[in-house]
Amino acid sequence: RGPVPEGKILETVGMFEAVKQHGKYETGQLFLHSVFGYRGIVLFPWHARLYDRDITPPIPESKPEPPGAHGSKEVKGKTHTYYQVLIDTRDCPHISQRSQTEAVTFLANHDDSRALYAIPGLDYVSHEDILPYNSAEQIPIQHELFERFLLFNPAKSPPFTARDTLKAWQEKNHPWLELSDVHRETTENIRVTVIPFYMGMREAQNSHVYWWRYCIRLENMASEVVQLRERHWRIFSLSGTLETVRGRGVVGREPVLSKEQPAFQYSSHVSLQAPSGHMWGTFRIERTDGSHFDVRIPPFSLESNKDDKAPPAGYTF
Repeated sequence: RGPVPEGKILETVGMFEAVKQHGKYETGQLFLHSVFGYRGIVLFPWHARLYDRDITPPIPESKPEPPGAHGSKEVKGKTHTYYQVLIDTRDCPHISQRSQTEAVTFLANHDDSRALYAIPGLDYVSHEDILPYNSAEQIPIQHELFERFLLFNPAKSPPFTARDTLKAWQEKNHPWLELSDVHRETTENIRVTVIPFYMGMREAQNSHVYWWRYCIRLENMASEVVQLRERHWRIFSLSGTLETVRGRGVVGREPVLSKEQPAFQYSSHVSLQAPSGHMWGTFRIERTDGSHFDVRIPPFSLESNKDDKAPPAGYTF
């Protein structure tokens, strides 16, 4: 991708394999991320419901819209495969400007209701993001969890087997890791994908506070260079409150989306004093000539239907 910096050499990491049009990739599959370019390895798949607002015809104008639904459409979810993956730590510095490498965060398992901890180098990847390859190396990916989770097995293809620790970790943390709903919408060639995750409930000052994280990817599907300048969120809580949040950029950045680096991905968090709610909004995008347009963030539900589970186990073994 792009020119090689002076004094740097390209190294062979493996041989590309055919992309799977049907079926899913197995645990231990090595891949390059087709958008962010990092090396990774598949831990296990998730079957998500993808709500793609780009492929559904608008509902008739005579049909009333629910509150907060901008240009609402009847969107039916279709099953889509995502993967929990490890990112090679050697590649993290090169992608940190385009994608947060701490895509998974948990509520801390103690009394401090605001404490979060993150698992570095753990990502969620869509099936079409994967460019599969193979390697002769027994440890082709550098990550502190690689050898704890995977065992080299040359008789298998791909030649890595899930250790019992991976299976136990997946089972124990399933409620907080599980990816169930994915929302996608495109405005003027800027595609926004949102994945919400329920994190749990904490008691604070005699009330219950429910926490979610949400992962957002913006992709520029055209060749024109644009820059994200502002965010505008509307957050509706089941308790009846409607909050408006405006601010510069996202996570302290105002990313440029170009043909060379078309995507930006980040995670953030939201809390409500109710077990469910909705979020929607817009990103203000600036063109090179100084003009602006608003890109819709698809509406998504915040649900807390997993609160009867035990608190997350982190990655202690």
